[in-house]
Amino acid sequence: MPTILVEVMPKPEILDPQGKAIANALPHRGFTGFSGVRQGKRFELSVDGEVTEELLESARTAAAEMLSNPVIEDVVSVTVAEDL
Repeated sequence: MPTILVEVMPKPEILDPQGKAIANALPHRGFTGFSGVRQGKRFELSVDGEVTEELLESARTAAAEMLSNPVIEDVVSVTVAEDL
């Protein structure tokens, strides 16, 4: 069954307290070399049948209108998953 992936991230100017907390915790757990973390959202939209350009456009519209808050978030990608 094909899947469309939608990735949403906070706009760059929006504070990301969850990302900051993760970034601060990484070195304490032995993960070094990372200068920052931004936490986003990923949606998996299952599709019955073939993924058409029309269906991708519908997913883009849903991402912009329902899956993200356009005031504070950007839809960064809408793609077809290769393998899940």
